[in-house]
Amino acid sequence: MTEAIRNIYCVGRNYRAHAAELGNDVPDQPMIFTKPTHALAAMQGGELTLPADQGEIHYEAELVLHIAKPYTAGIQVDELVDKYALGIDFTLRDVQNVIKKKGQPWLPAKGFLNSAAISAFRPFPGTAKLTETNFQLRQNGGMVQNGNISNMIFDLQTIVDYIAKHYGLGAGDIIYTGTPEGVGPVRDGDRLELIWGEDVVAAATIRA
Repeated sequence: MTEAIRNIYCVGRNYRAHAAELGNDVPDQPMIFTKPTHALAAMQGGELTLPADQGEIHYEAELVLHIAKPYTAGIQVDELVDKYALGIDFTLRDVQNVIKKKGQPWLPAKGFLNSAAISAFRPFPGTAKLTETNFQLRQNGGMVQNGNISNMIFDLQTIVDYIAKHYGLGAGDIIYTGTPEGVGPVRDGDRLELIWGEDVVAAATIRA
């Protein structure tokens, strides 16, 4: 999987209710961070190993875009994106809280191995079609997150335009587009399932 992916961009605080639940201000422009490709981990029903010795690990379920071609000025999302997936941006929350206070980069909290879990990709049906379906995360059979991209602070077009302008965007890049409210900790043995509409598109058992 890492051979096919070039850059992993992530959008922070892109749902108002999620920003509020963590006591964060709502940003006035997209908040972008990256993860190394070594962080990618396919959720294929088996086990997913996460660090157990650095405090709480939180799940953050997100829609993920796959970029099909080099970005050019004026290109629309529906022309630029060929596939989508669901993913989990795992976060070492205790570590993040410390480094935020110190003003240090987020990499230790966001870029560790297996921190970018992802489902298989599906053909992109267009932005309008995506808004018709909610995505969910279930933890041990119970729904903990339920989101729809129509509730994003920055829509998909704004996100791709911003990333392309400031950092570049091309074929093979992927974008984790932000998480809705309901984030929380995972523990050893938890079963996580990503749901698109009524379909379970990815699952994993956590080993931490």
